[in-house]
Parts: sequence; C-alpha cells; structure tokens
Amino acid sequence: MPNVYMYVVARDFGFAPNPFHGVCTLATCKPKIRKTAQVSDWIIGMGGAQLKAVGRCIYAMQVTDTLTFDAYWDDPVYACKRPVRNGSRKTIMGDNIYHRPTGTTVWVQEDSHHSQIDGSPDSSNIRNDTQANRVLISRNFYYFGNAASTVPRDILSQLGFHNGIGHRKFTQARAQPFLDWLHSDYKGRANTVIGDPYQFMKSSSRYSKRLDKVVD
Repeated sequence: MPNVYMYVVARDFGFAPNPFHGVCTLATCKPKIRKTAQVSDWIIGMGGAQLKAVGRCIYAMQVTDTLTFDAYWDDPVYACKRPVRNGSRKTIMGDNIYHRPTGTTVWVQEDSHHSQIDGSPDSSNIRNDTQANRVLISRNFYYFGNAASTVPRDILSQLGFHNGIGHRKFTQARAQPFLDWLHSDYKGRANTVIGDPYQFMKSSSRYSKRLDKVVD
C-alpha cells in the first residue's frame, strides 16, 4: 500500500519542488522524504505561516520514478531542469544542480538557488541536499502555488495534520479523503502549473541552509 508524506512548505520559489516542463521534481531539500519515498507514494506540501498559506495545499505529487543525481544530470530529458541564472524565471529555478565528474566522489553544485550569492558552491546546502542521493519525479501531480486551495478542515482534522517541523507519514487508506478531494475538485488540472510559486518574483535570490534564510 502506498504511503503519503505531508509537510509544510516554508519557501515556494519553484525550486523544491520544481513543477515546470511538465514534470514535478523534488531534487533538493527534504532529504528524509527523498531517501525513503517509493514509486506510487504521494508527497503533499502544505502552506506555511511564512507564506500566509496555512491550511492550503501548495502541491501534491505522486512519485512515478526516482533517479540518482548523476542519472538526473546525464539524462537529456531533464536537461531543461538545469539552472540558467541569466534565463527566464523557470530556468533560473532549475533544480538539476548536482553531479560528480567520472571517477570522483566530490559533488559539483551548479550555480543555482542553493549556491552562494556570488554563484560559488554553498557547502551547507551541499551537505544537506546530498544526504539522499535521490531525485523524486512525478508525472502525476497538482501544483497550485499562489493559487493554493484551502483543504476542507474536516479532512485535515481526520488526518490529525497540523503545521509543524518535519513531515508526517500516513497510509494511503488514511489519506484517501484528501486524495479524493484533490482528484474530484481538480479533475483535468493534473500536470499543470495552476498558479505561480508564491515567491516566483524573487527568483534571483539564494537560500542558505547554514543561515536558514533567503538572501538577495
């Protein structure tokens, strides 16, 4: 039976998750979820207080594939997910940022949202992100961003979910009312970017795990 992982999205730039190019990917942050989630599991990101979106669903993705960082980097299908810092907001937020040159064990971090402000590697983000050498990929997802819809209170109450640090893991059977609401209310909206990320207009900014803050 698949599982459902639910957590609070503290920042929503379009980076983690990255919902663009018809595929939703979780390639950075949330190493514990990336390490354990399996194909068919669901990952659900709820809005946090910082986004003023408590009780709203930012995104929901069903894992349809997983790749290592190197496989993700090398696959031409996902070249569109490599960051281009002087490109469009979508390409600036590319999450395909980690790879290792053949024969080495040292991670290369591309100039990205997780690099330092001058584009050089950020060791705190590298350590955190590479705890799990896995990218979660979904071709069955709902991404709401700043159009995030309020989840009916009774559904969240039945789950016993509340905003907090870390993530909660539920069986699909227990989370089925949530999934039923999603499929029913947003039928025909799967695999689309329904709303821009909350912080899309700040796409040039960087995030530091060490400081736990966004820097411009």
